[in-house]
This record gives sequence, structure tokens and C-alpha cells, in this order.
Amino acid sequence: MVKKTRERFIEVARQLFARKGVENTTMNDIASASDKGRRTIYTYFKSKRDIFNAVIESETDQLLHKLRIIVAKPVSPEQKLQEYVECRLKTMREIVSRNGSLRAGFFRDVRKVDRARAQMSKKETPLLMDILHEGVDNGSFNIRNVKEWAIIITNCIHGLDVPYIRDSLSEYGIDDDKIKNMVSELILNGIRVRSHNMR
Repeated sequence: MVKKTRERFIEVARQLFARKGVENTTMNDIASASDKGRRTIYTYFKSKRDIFNAVIESETDQLLHKLRIIVAKPVSPEQKLQEYVECRLKTMREIVSRNGSLRAGFFRDVRKVDRARAQMSKKETPLLMDILHEGVDNGSFNIRNVKEWAIIITNCIHGLDVPYIRDSLSEYGIDDDKIKNMVSELILNGIRVRSHNMR
């Protein structure tokens, strides 16, 4: 019951944030739309920022679930990396697109974006490390420091979030497939060919 009530608040808040924007949504709005009292919402969340963070975490958990499925697939590490890049970019676009006004407010506040990215990085890096370790173990990748490479790759992919979501690279003739292929090639060529020079 407790978990369901909390999840209900998160989903209602997500919908209200998406429709009205975070700034224009109050804790009372969320409580009322959830058919709960104001006191009840404060037993689960201390503030609107607290529930906003829970919304972001709930959305990114969906992405992490998809990425874990890719990591567990019985395919080559190279193919996992390619699928990982594609899934990461597409799912982030879907999450942001689904959240309307939340999207606009989110991109206006660089600190919010940075906080969300930092949280995601901590969760994504171990997944990439699993793929990279597998590639090292089977002789596909030549990497001395898997953790450092995972951190760099994660942050490189995150750097593409905004242009990919806004489709701003299409003005250069770079479509979604080309982005996915180029990023995958850049990563794979770096860890296959040049990583022996890296520490």
C-alpha cells in the first residue's frame, strides 16, 4: 500500500509537471489530483524538489531496465555497445518528449540537468563496465582502465542528449541512424585500435 501510494504521487506529479510545468504545479495540486490529503503527500516527500527528483528517477529507471537487458544479451560486446548507444539515445528522447512542459523547464535549468546526469552516470557506468570487461576478457577490446573508459564513454553519450533530443544535428545531414553508427564506431575504434596508448 505504501509503495503504491508513493508511485501514485510520482505518476500524478509527472503528468502535472508535463502539462503545467514544475513551477506552476504545487504540492496541493499533486495531492488533490492523487485523491489524497496534503498531509499524506508530505509523509512521502518533503518538498516539490523531492518529488521532482523522484519523477526523474522513476523515468530513468525505465532506461536503466532497458540497458540492463542489453548488457545481459548473449551477443558480442561490440554489438552490445552499438545497441546500448542506440537505446540510450532513443529512450532519453522518448522520456523527454513524453514529459512536455517538464522538458522545457528541465532544459532551462542547467543545474537540474547536471544533477540528473550525475545520478545517471553513477548507474550507467557499471553497466558499461560490464560490457567493456567482457570485451577485454574475450580479447575484443584493448583497455587498461575499464572504469575510466566507462566514465568517459558515459559522459560522451550524455553530451549528445540535448542535440539528439532536439534533432539539431539533422541540419547538418546527420540523422538518427548516422549518429548511432558514428558514436558506436568512434567508441569501438577507440577501444579496439588506440586504447594501447591510453592508461
